[in-house]
Formats: sequence, C-alpha cells, structure tokens
Amino acid sequence: MRALVISDIHSNLPALEAVLAAAPQHDMVWNLGDIVGYGANPNEVVDRARSLGGIVVRGNHDRACSGIMRFGEFRNFSALAAASARWTQSVLTKENTEWLAKRRRGPVWPTQRKAQCVHGAPQNEDEYLFFREDAWAALYRSRAKITFCGHTHWQVGWSLHRGEMTRLKPDYQSSSSAEQFELRLEKGRRYLVNPGSVGQPRDGDWRAAFALYDDGQSLLTWHRVPYKVRSSQMRIRRAGLPEKLASRLGKGE
Repeated sequence: MRALVISDIHSNLPALEAVLAAAPQHDMVWNLGDIVGYGANPNEVVDRARSLGGIVVRGNHDRACSGIMRFGEFRNFSALAAASARWTQSVLTKENTEWLAKRRRGPVWPTQRKAQCVHGAPQNEDEYLFFREDAWAALYRSRAKITFCGHTHWQVGWSLHRGEMTRLKPDYQSSSSAEQFELRLEKGRRYLVNPGSVGQPRDGDWRAAFALYDDGQSLLTWHRVPYKVRSSQMRIRRAGLPEKLASRLGKGE
C-alpha cells in the first residue's frame, strides 16, 4: 500500500495542483487537515480534496472556516488567521462548509495499529509539535509505529528507539527544483513524521511539500516541488486578503 500524505493546503490551488501532478503512483490519499484558510481558492481546493477521497483529518482552520470552532478558540487565532478565516467563511459554498464541518478529528487509523493520522498531536489536535520534548511525549504515548502530523508547516520527523530520540530532516541540494529524500523505516523504531505544508510552508523552503508512505517497503519519501507561487500571490491580492499572506509565500515563512 502506498499513501500520498498531504497537509496544510490552506486554499492554495496552484500548490495543490503541482503536488498532485508530481506525486508518484499511490493507492490512497491521507490528508492531515487545514485544507482552507490563508489562501484565495477555498472552494476549488475543497472540491479537489473531496474528489481525492481517502482519509481527511480536520484541522483548526477547517473548524474555524466551517463555523464549528468555539468563540474562545477563535479569539486565539492571530490577526492574519482570523481575517482569512472570516473571508473564507464568506465565500465558501454551503455544501463545502458542511463537508468541512463533518471532517473527523484525529487520530484516524488508516492501517490498524501501524499508522495514525492527526493534525497537531495525537492527544490534542491543536498542539504544535516543534520541539524534542513535545515529539517525545507524543511518541511515548502512541501505540502506532508511525504517526503522521501536520500543523507546524515544517517538513521534519522524529524517531524513538529505547527511549532515545533522533531528529530526522530531509537533506535537499536545491531551493528551486523538484527533489525527494528517502527515509528507510527501521524495525523496532516508532516515528513521528510531518509531510510539510502543501500551500503554506514555514520551514524556509517555499516549495510545496508532501510525502509518500510505502507500507510494503517500509519507506517514507519526502518531496518538495516548485509551483506557480506568483499566481497564488496574485490571487490573494485580488481577493483583498492581507498582503503578508501573499508576500510570505515566496519565502516559505
């Protein structure tokens, strides 16, 4: 079984199209959430996500933009996130709003006891797993061999073996072309893997990010692919969204 693992598309249609065009052959899609928010094409991106099928875990922006986030939670959004969520609410079709509202919170188990999909952390869908201590806690409590998470917009991973944590990160040679980095999954280790963000990378690399998980080969491959970032920026500006949402796409921040 080969799964295309994507996360944090954030209404960025050109980035999603580039990822789908570059993705190797796969059997299903595991979508880790935050389909909408920030970008200017929420309906088109939701339509594509719906057509892809597979597993879709809800993200915090999906909750906010579909109207199911509690008021106290919405107040914790940054000014940029709140502004884009309100705009997204105003343009989403009723059908797409209802579809987003019905997405499941993680963990979702696509393969019994082997892999799980979450947006933030297994115990808290809104928790950011940036640091070693956070990743260790998430892995220590998990029964899964491999946990796929998004939310941070960083393409990174961790492995746990006999109480020892190892940070994993792809080593790319370019900042402008399509690249991939393979990680062989070893028996006896448990893994936490973030495929990176399709439409809103924040790890210093502007290229759209995704991963391919090959269960039969015990292989994880991280990918980066260039996309028409100027088109995404133009769409954001034409929609009247905050300028920073456009400018930061070119920097991956």
